[in-house]
Amino acid sequence: MSMTTFQLLNSATFAALLFVVASGFTLIFGLMRIVNLAHGALYLFGGYLGLTISMMGGNFYVAAIGAAIGVALMGLIIDLGLLRFVKGNELRQVLLTLGVAFVLNDLALVLWGGDTFSIPVPSYLDGPLQIGDVTYPKYRFFVLLVGISIFILLWLLMAKTKLGALIRAGVDDSETVSAMGVDIRKIFVYTFMLGAALAGLGGVMGGAFLTLYPTADSEILVFSLAVVIIGGRGSLVGAAVGSILVAMLANFGQVWFPELAYFVIFGPMAVLLAFRPLGLFGKAT
Repeated sequence: MSMTTFQLLNSATFAALLFVVASGFTLIFGLMRIVNLAHGALYLFGGYLGLTISMMGGNFYVAAIGAAIGVALMGLIIDLGLLRFVKGNELRQVLLTLGVAFVLNDLALVLWGGDTFSIPVPSYLDGPLQIGDVTYPKYRFFVLLVGISIFILLWLLMAKTKLGALIRAGVDDSETVSAMGVDIRKIFVYTFMLGAALAGLGGVMGGAFLTLYPTADSEILVFSLAVVIIGGRGSLVGAAVGSILVAMLANFGQVWFPELAYFVIFGPMAVLLAFRPLGLFGKAT
């Protein structure tokens, strides 16, 4: 297998993980207009929760579901207990969620320490998979499959269900939706919980091959921000395309220009925003 093929596969699987995390960020930031800079901390906390569940005897899937539910409940607490007091004020949201991220990071450091951990995967997902002359880890193919599945499910939810229509209508005109008898606040709470749950699920998936360590939250948050900005705020298709572009730039940039790895990502992003300030698929509200 050539190095180019290997890097393309790395980019595809990393893009799948980025999409799982960034899709939650898109729901919260893009659709609900909530600037949640604690999203990376929720990713890391989800990974640690999954690690704890697996160490207590739970298998990988129980760990993933438990982490998603646990982080969704954390999202519920953050939304109802904190963010409702700063609704509509983006600067206050930034400062508040940044403070929440610091608190969660310190709490994770106290509970799990500063060591690097890896979440164990099922034995049938461990080891390489041979397809023709391509040999690649089975688990990374699994991550790619999960990323594609989540994209399909989220697209169906947002485009083909009444709930998705209510979410989009509530973002555009919440007063009219509320006047029609819909509890739009409750729907937004559920949406925030779904976005948080995706971050927790991403933490378990990423913790199995990217590992878990104290600064992983800030790194995944930076990549998620780049995905949403490039793809366009509030667009699932944009999040998918942005994930692929960011993953390819990150992987090939580290190989070709290791000293300029971040510039390779954010340089093209700056050029894109100069010509398309709303991103590739973003629309004016």
